[in-house]
Amino acid sequence: MHSSTPSSRLFQNPSKSTLTQYPIFNFPKFASKKFIKPLRISIDYEHEGVSKEELVVPSNVTRRLPFIIKSSGKVSRYFIKGDSLELLQCVDEEGGVDVDDSSSFCLGLNDGFLKLIKLSSSAAKDFFIPKQVSENYISYVKWKFLHRVFSSALQVLATQAMFRAIGIGQSRSLASSAAFNWILKDGLGRLSRCIYTASLASAFDTNLKRVRFSTSVLFSLSIGVELMTPVFPQYFLLLASIANIAKQISLSCYLATGSAVHRSFAVADNLGEVSAKAQIQTVCFDNLGLLVAVLLNMLFRNNQRLQTSLPFVLYPIFSTFDLLGIYQGLKHINLQTLTKNRLEIILERWIEFRLVPSPAEVSEAEGIDLLGSRGSKRLWPIRIGCLDPRAKIPALSMMAMQSLCSDDSYFITMELSSQGFRRIPKLGIVICLREGANSVDIITALLQTCYIRKSLVNNRLKRRDTCSELTLRDWSLLTGESKLAARDDFITLNKQMQEQGWIVKNVLLSAEEQVRYIFDKTQL
Repeated sequence: MHSSTPSSRLFQNPSKSTLTQYPIFNFPKFASKKFIKPLRISIDYEHEGVSKEELVVPSNVTRRLPFIIKSSGKVSRYFIKGDSLELLQCVDEEGGVDVDDSSSFCLGLNDGFLKLIKLSSSAAKDFFIPKQVSENYISYVKWKFLHRVFSSALQVLATQAMFRAIGIGQSRSLASSAAFNWILKDGLGRLSRCIYTASLASAFDTNLKRVRFSTSVLFSLSIGVELMTPVFPQYFLLLASIANIAKQISLSCYLATGSAVHRSFAVADNLGEVSAKAQIQTVCFDNLGLLVAVLLNMLFRNNQRLQTSLPFVLYPIFSTFDLLGIYQGLKHINLQTLTKNRLEIILERWIEFRLVPSPAEVSEAEGIDLLGSRGSKRLWPIRIGCLDPRAKIPALSMMAMQSLCSDDSYFITMELSSQGFRRIPKLGIVICLREGANSVDIITALLQTCYIRKSLVNNRLKRRDTCSELTLRDWSLLTGESKLAARDDFITLNKQMQEQGWIVKNVLLSAEEQVRYIFDKTQL
């Protein structure tokens, strides 16, 4: 049975169906030959007292449509001239011309040189910069340009020094011996790269900026070691192997962290485009550095002594600019993934101001922390992991752990550990996570611990004998109230974190922080 409702009649053959109750769908019977005629603009009705003659566009008058087309940094507008449609390209969107003024809209067409400059800059921007990236991407690329140019020039100078060390270009050189040394130092470097990558895999996510800058410093030092090979040619294999091991470690870090850096700039899931543009930037910037090195060699080619000492003069200057570009560029990388350190900064701001900071604000507060000692210098530092058997666990914490039940996903305790060269005992807080704990449990546990620390600091419990001042009842009351506060705040906190662009589905932890405990029911 077919439905006889009016809507079903809308899809019947209009030549056979009866008229519907909707006038817009009552199609007249057109002869087929009428469809061959060209379509012309016409208005067959009057609207609000305006006659048909007033609405028809004369053939000698050009009118523009009330919208513009933006594509690849250019702005175009559609014009109606009589019954035809024309598309006119006028200026780029950054030209500063008012698109609502027809006399000034095409002003840029009269100046061919200015137009060429604008088109060239627009083409260069499209060539190097992805379409949709975060606002700090341009600043990052500027510092990347400084880093890659000077780094590439240094590598050229170092390679030339190594060639002189093994005697390439001299009649006394032995090609087989030089090739063997070169292959051996490359093999040792690649082996060290594999060992380093396997041992620090999780650090690439949790301490990205610190690892990347530290390996960049290592790379700069390796260039210096390669420059020393002509001075000590008898130790070429040793020096070249040490330098290549350092370079391979730096390269592995660069490749491992590249995807995370590119993802931080991709605001529209265009990770492939951002990665492709990054490769273009690297090739072009490295070629500029190569050109700088070639020009320097050509400038001093007639003075062999000056050409030999040139790398030692330029090395401190170029390496300084290289590391400066890396350091400043890392400041403009705003990672949206959660780690223990970033989450701790977020939760402290939340407790203080009831607001979640943006990734840019957290990135500024986090910094690079090259030595990784920022968190340990604080009062009551927080650590995630297992209990340290060498640390002293207060009696009240051990008594609290005995009351642990099967429904708990984590427990919090205090420890007294020795830190620094002086081995000064310092009180801290440890979060032990249970096997199967998810991101909700980790965020809740860290939020509860931040509440505990704030309470301890506000009550001026900072001395070594703090644990003796607390009773089991005080600790139980403190942990109980902080746990309720953390659970009450979680929904609002989680919502604000998502609104700020944080990825809350996972919390990245290091290898030490991933240690879990298993609840043993047999001991009940």
